[in-house]
Amino acid sequence: MQPLLLHAHATGPNPIKIAIALEALQVPYNVKLWEFGDDREKGVKGEVFLKINENGRVPALEDPNTGVVSWESGAVMNYVRRVYDKDNLLGPKGSEQDRVDFEKWEYFLLSTLGPMTGQTNWYRHYNGTKNEDALQRYAAQTERCYGVLEGQLKKSGGQSVLPGRITAVDYHFEPWVREFDFAGLSLEKYPLITQWLRVMTGRKEVQQAYIKIQGAAPEFN
Repeated sequence: MQPLLLHAHATGPNPIKIAIALEALQVPYNVKLWEFGDDREKGVKGEVFLKINENGRVPALEDPNTGVVSWESGAVMNYVRRVYDKDNLLGPKGSEQDRVDFEKWEYFLLSTLGPMTGQTNWYRHYNGTKNEDALQRYAAQTERCYGVLEGQLKKSGGQSVLPGRITAVDYHFEPWVREFDFAGLSLEKYPLITQWLRVMTGRKEVQQAYIKIQGAAPEFN
């Protein structure tokens, strides 16, 4: 098998989730790091990368074994599962309710918790004009999402988002929840999220993914 090529940025959460899945499935892959901006050769908005992903965002995944190019982290994750997870190590159990539960938590992260966290980060660190109203709105929405996740984690005692085992859903959540401190938020009110993040931090596939993209394993006490 030829190594896949994962296009990433060193600080972005979305490529991490794909790297975690590839590590878990022991699929060989290389990482190409890009910069934010429109530099022709190095930027995600530059001419070279836009030929890979016209939306100018990471992750993107090139698979020389199939010729498939995928982007948007949800689509990339589902591609990896369909093609390389033949034993369904990362997917839902067999019932229709299991499949629906898997998808609803996957989509909750992709459509709500992830974007709200991203907007909190933006208004706290990057927006050119201070906008406290926007920051407080998005921070409150992110906290609301934490409350929803905390409730779900009661079903597993903080061991996994879906009761029973770690799945790709946990990989989706991991890098975004880990952003809590950068977002200026606290997990003090969320003991089960704290427990879950501790579990995820200790997993080999998580450690190896961060090492490969960021150069160091994550820490969480």
